Order: sequence, then structure tokens, then C-alpha cells
Amino acid sequence: MKEAKWWELRTDGVIQCKLCPRHCVFKEEGDVGACGVRMRIGDKLVSLIYGKTSGWAVDPIEKKPLFHFYPGSAAFSIGTVGCNFFCLHCQNWFISQARFKKGNTTPPIPLDELPPKRAVELAKTYNCTSIAYTYNEPLIFAEYVYDTAKLAEKEGIKNVLVTNGYVEEEPLRDLMKVIDAANVDLKGDERFYREVCGVRDGFEVVKRTIKTMKENGIHVEVTCLIIPGYNDKDEFFESVAKWIYDEFGPDAVPLHFTAFYPNYRMTNVPPTPASALLRARKIAMKRVGLHYVYTGNILHTEGETTFCPSCERPVIRRRGFSIVEYKLDENNRCKYCGTRINIVGKYKPESSWLFFYL
Repeated sequence: MKEAKWWELRTDGVIQCKLCPRHCVFKEEGDVGACGVRMRIGDKLVSLIYGKTSGWAVDPIEKKPLFHFYPGSAAFSIGTVGCNFFCLHCQNWFISQARFKKGNTTPPIPLDELPPKRAVELAKTYNCTSIAYTYNEPLIFAEYVYDTAKLAEKEGIKNVLVTNGYVEEEPLRDLMKVIDAANVDLKGDERFYREVCGVRDGFEVVKRTIKTMKENGIHVEVTCLIIPGYNDKDEFFESVAKWIYDEFGPDAVPLHFTAFYPNYRMTNVPPTPASALLRARKIAMKRVGLHYVYTGNILHTEGETTFCPSCERPVIRRRGFSIVEYKLDENNRCKYCGTRINIVGKYKPESSWLFFYL
């Protein structure tokens, strides 16, 4: 256990967490926050998952998905348990919805030790360009993210968040000092966040997070998981794309529309038809004007390809998580017309993730 950051002991003896907008209160010994991993012990708030992992792996960076950040590179990926959301459709629900019980510091599922120093050592062993904090919500283990990222930074390793973006500004600004890139889920409108994710003001908070990240020089890509009957209307596709365009322009924030498959408490909802993702991509690119829009969780070559916004020729072709053709020069300019493509870092074809899975 490690003392948490971003909390206060109020004059009435109540501890209040300040990490996310839920502002959970801890009145009694052993109280646990909504995220299920922060507990009151005495007059302190502690993180029960610091240095504890439910699993780690070496992934391609494209799996996060990050298509414009060190393409082809490998990311040492770490997850644990808990989440500050209660998404009915969660694909990793067996870890995200695993929570400590009041007064019980025994993990809800078996967890392994992975202190920050060891995480960085493993990232180096597997020749990973970055460490990705992912699988469950990394903001709820922000103390561990911060300490690990600081060590990684000293070793020249980049740091990546795969996050729901539901966090207060102070801890976010602290984390931004050590984070290089993020993929942020923009799940739906306010009704979607209330009814499907179990939070209030989610849409506005997440948009604020994306803006704060961009203001702090973080490379950001946005993912929208499209669920039939919930957020699959053209109006939603256009509103997300237009917000990105109006705030950041056509190039700065790549957008991913990905397919839902029945899971957790939404097994009665059908998978997302490919046609919905293709329609969303067309609206975002043709109607709104975004240059980099992708489809995910379906087989669609065009939706996995980066096109030059000037000459419209394919400059990065992908097949699944692999890059099969790369037509940018060392300055990330189109080899056909010289247009600068919004790519952070160099092309780094690292195959350690493939050998890890084999």
C-alpha cells in the first residue's frame, strides 16, 4: 500500500478524494472509493494497487490505438484492477470491475508485484519504445503511473495513457509532466455517460481533459466505440468530429471509430455493423473535414490507412496491427508531394511484441 496523492482530510474528519470528479468521501475506517482501489486507513487515503499488476504484455503501439505516435513501435503495457466508470459494455470488465471490499485489503483477484523500477527494466529488456498504462483505467493508479513514468523518462522511454479521461485538472496537470501521448475514449453524449458509464458530466469532463492534454503538448488520439442503438447516430459522429475540428483543426487529433462486440452486461446488443463505422468515417472526413479518421475492430484496409491530405495517396498502409508500407521520409513528409504528416517520432518497426505473443 502507498499513501495516495490528491486528497484532503476535512475539518469534520472526513477524507475527500480529489483525483476524479466523483470526489468520493471516506467517513469510516476501511471505506473504499467508487474506483474500488483507494481506501481510508486511519487518517490517510491509500492506493491498494501501487506496484501491483493483473497482467502485463508487449503490444504494438497501433493496438492502443495510436497510429501517429512512433509507428511500428512496441509498447510495454501494464494494467491492474478497478475503474472509476461502471461501463455496461466493458471488454475488460473482469479486471476493471474487480474492486476491493470495505476494510479488506486482500486483492479481489490475484495480482503480481511490478514496482516501477522493474516495469522500466522489462520495457528495456523487450526493446519497447514506450510504456503504456492501459487495460483498466490508469488514472486510478496515477501515483504508480507518475513514479514509473519519471523513471522511464530518464531511460529515454516514452509514456502513454489509454484512458477514459475522467480526471480532475490538478492531478492531470501533474501527470502531463511525464506523459508523452494518450488515447482518450470519447464514449457518447451526456446521457450515454449517465446511463451506460454511471457518471455525470462525463462528456464535458473528457473534452476538458483532451484540451488540457493538447495545451500541454501531449500527442492525443481519440477513440469512439460505436454501440448500436446507443451512440450510432450520424448526429453524434458529426458532433464529435466537428468539436475536434473546431478546437484543434483537421490534422492535430486523429479519430478512431471502433466496433463494439457483445460483452459484460450488453450481451443482448448486436455487434456494430461495418457500415456504421464506414458512415462515421465518411461524415468525419468528407462532411466535417478531418484528415485522419480510422476504423477499428473490423477488417477494412482503407480505414486502417493513413492518406496524405494533399495528394491523397496512401502513405502508411496497415494490416491489423502491422505496418506493411511506409511512404514518409525521415522528416515525416509524404514521399510523393512533400506534405508534412502529423506523426510524432520516427518509424520504428519493432517486432518484440510479435515474438512475445508467439
